[in-house]
Amino acid sequence: MDRSRHRLRVALAFVAFVSLGLPDGVLGVAWPSIRATFDRPLGHLGQLLAAGITGYIVSSFLGGQVVRAIGVGRLLLASSVVVAAALAGYSLAPAWGVVLACAALAGLGAGAVDAGINTFAAARFSPRVVNWLHACWGIGATTGPLLVTAILARGGGWRTGYAMIGAAMAALSLVFLFTLRLWNIGDGAHAGDGEGSPGTASMAEALRRPVVWVQLLLFFVYCGIESTAGQLLYSLFTESRGVAPTAAGVAVGGYWGALTAGRVVFGQLAASLGRVAILRIGMTLAPLAALLIWWNPADAVSFAGAALLGFGLAPIFPTLISSTPGRVGEYFAPQAVGFQVAAANVGIATLPGAVGFVAGRAGLEVVGPYLFFSPLVLFALNEAAERMTRSGRVIGRSSTSPSPA
Repeated sequence: MDRSRHRLRVALAFVAFVSLGLPDGVLGVAWPSIRATFDRPLGHLGQLLAAGITGYIVSSFLGGQVVRAIGVGRLLLASSVVVAAALAGYSLAPAWGVVLACAALAGLGAGAVDAGINTFAAARFSPRVVNWLHACWGIGATTGPLLVTAILARGGGWRTGYAMIGAAMAALSLVFLFTLRLWNIGDGAHAGDGEGSPGTASMAEALRRPVVWVQLLLFFVYCGIESTAGQLLYSLFTESRGVAPTAAGVAVGGYWGALTAGRVVFGQLAASLGRVAILRIGMTLAPLAALLIWWNPADAVSFAGAALLGFGLAPIFPTLISSTPGRVGEYFAPQAVGFQVAAANVGIATLPGAVGFVAGRAGLEVVGPYLFFSPLVLFALNEAAERMTRSGRVIGRSSTSPSPA
């Protein structure tokens, strides 16, 4: 691979991941203003989240099929245009029904972008770069809420924030438009021109692979852990343990900060440690960190556990993405990545709610045991996938590997 083209791809992917993260954390800040605008009760946030997550799951699940039909470049272009249009629709929406429609449209576009760019990253980038890409997503996810907060603090409206982020996504669409030939995942004659990828598996073929199902479970369980910690640690600290809201907020911020920083650190270590070791380290640190939260001899210990949990979880998602072609085979990887992104979002949508439901009856202290035992399940699933790979059940692997960067 021409190294200058590879460096350009990496730089563009960094920009893309920052841009993709921008809209993800905005709703939490903007929701009070949105519901005031449309005179909605607090519970209608669930309608908005359901519309978005449904679109996201559908498009990410079908992402591999779309890559097969039109190629990664055209998928990224089309889906980023859809997200930009949805964000513009938010900023102009005259009625609540339009907001819900825009949420579904944004989910469809974002799920396709996520599946497409992760498919490309898995095929073309080293584990180090993939970890750094997901750290860039964290930067975007942090910047978006800060931007909207600043706009609201200056007397602006939530519509302005969505319009600005929509403009950023429109700019990303132009980047994809002018760089279509760079977003190829194969080496065929038409690989880079946005043509489809007939050399990839169909959905049915991919779903017949047992290792693909193990990978789906890995992403489902992992994202359930990550999102449950992010959503319920604050409630655990404040409502069950009497921690001051400010201190609890800092602790949860430390969790997310460590998640982003950990991806930078493990990205640097990826070349020397390798994928298998990084996954085992992360999946070992996570239950140890959760044990500190569960034990809770002092608030400081729980807070340290939250930060260590974020650090331990940090490399798991990007390293699993990077491992996909080697585990399922390059022929099946585009479909598998889309399925994995969909499974991840099903985990985000269901597991925190399930834990919250149990906590409503048994008490919030159930969060600690959940965060301890679920990474053990994750570890077992990962080892099963490794055994399946080593036993020769993976076919369709090419002799090429991601170029180091």
